[in-house]
Amino acid sequence: MADLLARDATGQLLALKAKEISAVELLKLVLARHERTHGRLNAVVAADLDRALDYARAADDLRAKGAAGALTGLPMTVKDTLDVIGMPASSGVEVLRRRKPDDAAVVAAVRAAGAVIWGKTNVPVRAADWQSFNRLYGATSNPWDLARTPGGSSGGAAAALAAGVTALEIGSDIGGSLRVPASFCGVFSHKPTWGLVSQAGHIPPAPGTHAERDLNVVGPMARSARDLRLLMSILAEGVPAKAEIPDLKTLKLGLWLDGFPLDSEVRATIEDLAGRLRAAGAEVRPISAPVPLDQLMDSYQVLLGSVVATDMPAAAQARLRRMRALAALARGLGAGRASWAGLARAYAASHAEWIAADEVRARLRATVEADLASLDAILVPVAPTVAFPHDHRPFAARRLKLSDGGTIPYGAMLNWIALATACHLPATTVPAGLAASGLPVGVQIIGAHGADSRTLSIAQAVDEALGGFIAPPPG
Repeated sequence: MADLLARDATGQLLALKAKEISAVELLKLVLARHERTHGRLNAVVAADLDRALDYARAADDLRAKGAAGALTGLPMTVKDTLDVIGMPASSGVEVLRRRKPDDAAVVAAVRAAGAVIWGKTNVPVRAADWQSFNRLYGATSNPWDLARTPGGSSGGAAAALAAGVTALEIGSDIGGSLRVPASFCGVFSHKPTWGLVSQAGHIPPAPGTHAERDLNVVGPMARSARDLRLLMSILAEGVPAKAEIPDLKTLKLGLWLDGFPLDSEVRATIEDLAGRLRAAGAEVRPISAPVPLDQLMDSYQVLLGSVVATDMPAAAQARLRRMRALAALARGLGAGRASWAGLARAYAASHAEWIAADEVRARLRATVEADLASLDAILVPVAPTVAFPHDHRPFAARRLKLSDGGTIPYGAMLNWIALATACHLPATTVPAGLAASGLPVGVQIIGAHGADSRTLSIAQAVDEALGGFIAPPPG
């Protein structure tokens, strides 16, 4: 029965429905896979096995009575930024691990649909890095290459999916945290339109916060596009569980590959996907950057910094405010966005500066949507490189190494994900293929505001026609 773990969530649910396996048996298979892989991956870092076994037994009873829900009996893990009853919800911080939370809104939704939630997946501290490591649980490794990160902040989730430890996950994204791990591990994710899925019970912000944070979203991760839709239909109103899958021959897609640093092996992999799409009949035409990139990144930096700064200790916030005068002087001397001066301005932005950035964001979104009037979606890289080696030095000391030996700033990880995040657009990430180095590369399918069902349908068409998930080599 071990080959059941190679199936996607939909395939496992069909096996449960056909009584090929019971929910208890499937859970035990998953736990055995976790035990075999945990020592090298460290993807799932907390568990509630007694409660999970109780839920699995209850799921078998419901199926015997013909009362199954959409996910009844399916074992699931959840990113450790989302509250789950009976498990720590640390976001990589010890003081948060001691809480006894209720279920986050999305966790309650999948539990009501019958999912058997058994574990929490690793994240960076406060979900604020593209690598998943912290002092509580250590570092998570990429199943494609243990010397490399699976990405962050939903890195434990992506590693667990790729390794067959889970078939479905809930992650979150404010700076690429759903999309980067999906690209680095060769799995699927969906960054919803902002506001479509409840953030209640997501940490950060602080526990008990009622307001929905700007930019941040909660969304599904999986090994197939059809599974993304299945989970999105449970997490959000207005996304149907089934939809018509478009014929690739009917699609008009823009391909944006210029304007930001992009490793040649990542470019080649995405161009190969574009070629396969054209061979299948899709219209894929190269486009230039859909918005002025300096305006995009300036506004995104202020919007993102304003959110992140609120979760910093009060002393750190005060220090940033004191730095503003020096930051203004440095900007006058030519210091750019990526300098300490640019960061200080973003993290200590005034309300007026936030309003100005919000206005730029709204204008850019209108510009993108004008382009999308003649396109079904835009294909966009996720990250400038493939998964990179573990590097736990301070951010300022980190550089991303390119396949030609050159390097680019670590902050370049924000570039390609900025458009969808800043403009509140949906972005479905699908595997584009393997790079020359043998590592996965993902691509974003970005659509118009609210067009989540459309980008999910395009992703499924690509997945089913051209193939998507490739399992990493056995460890």
